[in-house]
Amino acid sequence: MLNTTYRIECINPILYVKDMATSLHFYVDLLGFTAAEWGDDTFTSINRDNTGIYLCKGGQGQPGTWIWLGFDGDIYALHAALQSHNIPIRMPPTNFSYALEMHVLDPDGHVIRFGTDPLPQIPTPPDHPIKI
Repeated sequence: MLNTTYRIECINPILYVKDMATSLHFYVDLLGFTAAEWGDDTFTSINRDNTGIYLCKGGQGQPGTWIWLGFDGDIYALHAALQSHNIPIRMPPTNFSYALEMHVLDPDGHVIRFGTDPLPQIPTPPDHPIKI
């Protein structure tokens, strides 16, 4: 380990986007994030609760990035709401030993792994390394 001390304030992924308006619609209008006031059509931040994601048009990051979004809500209600807006669901809510998890595709093909506490009363499939 480096011979220095520091505190990590936060970690925010930077996602590549093709069209900022489309991405903002997905994250702000559908998922309830708030767009930063300083953002523009090439770079911005979206925030919800105590976390955020940067969006960068045409640069920084790779299409198809995977991010984990842990939350403490009803994953089945979220699944139904996303389906009602024709959001692509890559994996419906599935219970694993580590989380009750669902995979959603954003407009740029990034995989958002929504996860909450696992449900002990539902059998879990064998844990797996998630394959791309």
